[in-house]
Amino acid sequence: MIDTLWLIGIGTGSPAHVTGEGMAAIRDASVILMPHKGQGKDDLAELRHRIIKASGSEAVIVPFDYPLRDETLPYLERVESWHDEIAKRWHAASDKNTPPGPVALLVWGDPSLYDSTLRIAQRLVPKPEIRVFPGITSIQALTAAHAIPLNDINGPIHITTGRRLRDEGWPEGVERVVVMLDGEAGFQQFQSEDMMIWWGAYLGMQEQILDRGHISEAAERIVATREEARARHGWIMDTYLLSRNA
Repeated sequence: MIDTLWLIGIGTGSPAHVTGEGMAAIRDASVILMPHKGQGKDDLAELRHRIIKASGSEAVIVPFDYPLRDETLPYLERVESWHDEIAKRWHAASDKNTPPGPVALLVWGDPSLYDSTLRIAQRLVPKPEIRVFPGITSIQALTAAHAIPLNDINGPIHITTGRRLRDEGWPEGVERVVVMLDGEAGFQQFQSEDMMIWWGAYLGMQEQILDRGHISEAAERIVATREEARARHGWIMDTYLLSRNA
C-alpha cells in the first residue's frame, strides 16, 4: 500500500535540470517505482537511474512494466482504462516487500503540465498523501535552448497538443502556440503561412536536436530530422513553438 507518494519532476533528461528540492526528495525516498516502457526505450530508464545515482539515494528501486493503451477503444475511454491499469501496477509494485516510507515516481518534465501522473494518483485506494516537487518543463528547455522569450510583450501564449492542432487548426486570439505530444508533425499544415517555428527534440539530453526558421523552409527539414532521429533512437520526444508574429 502507498501511504505517501512523492511525484518528482526531473526535467528533460539532464541531472542538472532537477531542482535541489527534487534531488533531496529522491535521496530521502524509501522506494522509487521505475517504469519500463518497452523495447527500444531502455535509455529512458537509464536516465532515471543516472539521476537517482547523482542524488546519492539508497532507495529500493522497484521496476514495473508500463501497460500499452488499447487502440481499439475510443480515445477518452482508452486513456481512462490505461490510467486505471497504471494505478494497479503502482500498487502491485509497491506491495513487493518494500520498506515503509515515501514512495517516489520520477516524472519527466513537470507533473503539472501535460502529464497524467497526478490524475493516476487520484485513482489509488486508499488515497495516499501526495506531494509534488516541480521540475523543468520541456517548454522551458525549448525556449532556453533557443534563447528566446516564450511570449511577445504582454502577449498571451497557448499550449496545446498535436492532436488538437490537427483537428481544430490555429486557436483564435493568439499569436504564439506551443505544441506538445505531437507524433505526426502537425506543423506541416501551416507551410503556406508566414510563420516561425522553434523546434527541439531530446531537450536537455546529450542527444538534443534544435531547428528554427520560417515554416515554409523549415518544415520539411524538421520532418526529415525527426524521422532519422526516431529511427536511430527508437523513440522521440519533441516540442515546438509556432509564431504568426514572425
